[in-house]
Amino acid sequence: MKTIGLLGGMSWESTLSYYQSINQGVKAQLGGLHSAKIAMYSVDFAEIEKLQHQGDWQKTAEILAQAAKGVQAAGADCLLICTNTMHKVAEQIQAEISIPILHIADATAEQLLADNIGKVGLLGTAFTMEQDFYKKRLVENYGIEVLVPDAQQRQRVHQIIYTELCLGTIKDESRDEYLQIVDDLYQRGAQAVILGCTEIALLISPSDTHVPLYDTTAIHAQKAVEFALSEND
Repeated sequence: MKTIGLLGGMSWESTLSYYQSINQGVKAQLGGLHSAKIAMYSVDFAEIEKLQHQGDWQKTAEILAQAAKGVQAAGADCLLICTNTMHKVAEQIQAEISIPILHIADATAEQLLADNIGKVGLLGTAFTMEQDFYKKRLVENYGIEVLVPDAQQRQRVHQIIYTELCLGTIKDESRDEYLQIVDDLYQRGAQAVILGCTEIALLISPSDTHVPLYDTTAIHAQKAVEFALSEND
C-alpha cells in the first residue's frame, strides 16, 4: 500500500471528512483491521484565509509548498490538497515536490464524464466560482460546461462557507438557501451540481434534493484510495 499525503486544515472540518473517507475506503477494499497509510500536514487556516482575502496567493503558495515538502519528506507517495480553493496554487506546489498531486478537479471531472454529465453547476468559494483555475480546467481539459450562481447567490454561498461551515456551524436556513441555489442551477440546465468546496457536503447531501450532487471531498478521497491500492509505481 502506498502512503497518501494530505495537506489539510483548510478547514480542519473538511480534513476530518478526508481522513474518515480514505480510511473507510481502504477498509472496504481490504477488510479486517486495514487502514490507510497517511502522512498529513495541517496548516493554521486563519493565516491562509487572511491571505486569500488579501489576494496574496503567492504567499499562500509558499506556505503550502513548504508544508507539502514536509509531507513528502514524511514518506508520502502522492499529495492531496484538501480544499478546492487552494488548487489555485497547485502548479506552484507541484513545482516544489516530486510526488504527484492528485488534482481535485480532475478526479471530479473524470467521475462526471463516467456518468455522462456534460453540463454542471458549481458551488464553492467566490474564488472557485469566479476565477478560472477550476472552471477552466473542467472546460478545456474535459469539455464540461460550467454554470455558476448569480452574483448575489455567489456572495451568500461564499459567506456561509467562511462564517458557518468552516466553523462547524450547520444552520437549517443556510441549507434551504443552498438547496434553492442548486435548484436554480438545475432550472438553468445543469445536469448536476458540483459541491466545489470541501465543507459544503457538511451542509447538504444527495438526500436533500432531486438534483445529482457531486461531493468533491468524497470523490477526491476515493481517488486517493485507488492510488494507494494500485499496483502501479
